[in-house]
Amino acid sequence: MNVGVSGRLSFFTILVLAGSASWLAAETFRVATYNVENYLDAPAPKRHLKSPEAKAKVRESILAIKPDVLALEEMGTTNALLELRGSLKSAGLDLPYWEHITGADTNIHIAILSRFPIIARRPHTNDSFLLTGRRYRVGRGFAEVDVQVATNYTVTVLAAHLKSRRTVAMGDEAELRLEEAKLLRERVDALLGSTPEARLVVLGDLNDSKDAPSTKAIIGKGKRKLVDTRPAEREPAGTPPLEPASEASKIAWTHFYDLEDSFSRIDYILLSPALARDWVKSETYVLRIPNWAVGSDHRPIVASFQTSP
Repeated sequence: MNVGVSGRLSFFTILVLAGSASWLAAETFRVATYNVENYLDAPAPKRHLKSPEAKAKVRESILAIKPDVLALEEMGTTNALLELRGSLKSAGLDLPYWEHITGADTNIHIAILSRFPIIARRPHTNDSFLLTGRRYRVGRGFAEVDVQVATNYTVTVLAAHLKSRRTVAMGDEAELRLEEAKLLRERVDALLGSTPEARLVVLGDLNDSKDAPSTKAIIGKGKRKLVDTRPAEREPAGTPPLEPASEASKIAWTHFYDLEDSFSRIDYILLSPALARDWVKSETYVLRIPNWAVGSDHRPIVASFQTSP
């Protein structure tokens, strides 16, 4: 009775099928951040009401990237957030779970929309620091949630909108931003210190260049250093990425500052080492669409991941 070969083939087939099942069980998901520039439903001091045309372009941009988890900066009230969520659902993108926080700034806020259940919320709305003998609160706070992407696969989302580069009377804007960044990094260290393998994404409008002290403080050093995804621009998903001469020459700006007539990269998606292992670089980009500035002075950025089997 000759069963040796057939037995080995059967065992090999089982291994292949098991591997295929594990691969099929993995899920690709997208995480994005977008400063929607005063997405207000009521006028606020020095901030204009969002026009229907601007809201439509914001919606178009979000629909183009189809995020599963979306961090929003310069969001208005919860009513404004729910209006946006409802309009996205009507257009086919359902993000039923949400978070909305209010820091010292009562006009614009940080919010998160998610296709996945939010299983924990840790809002940071009263963090403060001392600078030149005066205490300051973090302007927009930090939104922190855990989302259940799949069974046994949770991602912690830590969203921020640091002090802008506009001059203010209360202090030096760069120093204020650095102190906010230090507090954000403290939270990163606390998370990775207790759980080194935590899947953490830090994202949002950090309001400065990669080499700025505030951005460097957040990225950190050593084993807990965050990975900068540095998305490059392209059209919506399905469009082949551009192939520039080098990685450094990729067009990666995310913001247009009209007062200086300048373009810069100040929006980031930063990853913990554990989450970086699941990062899909080829599906990570800055959205390029016509008339993008109708919606906001920022462009959305998105990073893709595949859950570990």
